[in-house]
Amino acid sequence: MQDGQAARNQYGVQMPEVIFPGPDGRLEGRFHPQRSPDSPIAIILHPHPEYSGTMNNKVVYNLHYSFFNMGFSCLRFNFRGVGKSEGTFDQGVGELADATSALDFLQSHVSNARACWVEGFSFGSWIGMQILMRRPEVTGFVAISPPANTYDFSFLAPCPSSGLIINGSNDRVVPSQKVTDLVNKLQQQKGIVITHQVIENANHFFDPGMEQMLETTKQYVQKRLTENTR
Repeated sequence: MQDGQAARNQYGVQMPEVIFPGPDGRLEGRFHPQRSPDSPIAIILHPHPEYSGTMNNKVVYNLHYSFFNMGFSCLRFNFRGVGKSEGTFDQGVGELADATSALDFLQSHVSNARACWVEGFSFGSWIGMQILMRRPEVTGFVAISPPANTYDFSFLAPCPSSGLIINGSNDRVVPSQKVTDLVNKLQQQKGIVITHQVIENANHFFDPGMEQMLETTKQYVQKRLTENTR
């Protein structure tokens, strides 16, 4: 790990820039650890790299700090070819490998984490839900505006973890009905609980609707942490 300058966010909280090895070169991230060695961990995945998606996307940034304020050690990072991350866009295959490397990095620094969550926005939610199928230690997920009209989610058969799916009623990128159809399929599976929340009047980027989306996420995650369930 290489620590760059410790940037401070709008709240004055330090969040070191980190560079860690990925499958196709170095990856750039922002790592925000808790002091507790057994804090829960969360990785936050950004939107499509070819449509201006970066780790500094407003939804991703706000999710990061929401989880940190709930006691998580958090990592968000740039997929290959974005910012200082090396490599080129790989249609999701390489990006999934990037996310796996990022989770490895996070776990190496919080090796006794009592919970592991994956969050993704848009394209990032598609990548995040694939991680669920490959990493049994993931105990929960939050998928924001999952692109059910563009990408195939049939790999979630079965979905190994309960989670929260949020979308906006005025999303013109991913029609709300497409997300509802995905949720309905997942809710038919046994052994998990998929919670779905539609934020009224919100668009794909939750502008308006950001605060309601974050509050919904906070309430869900805090409830799950007290239940200690999958």
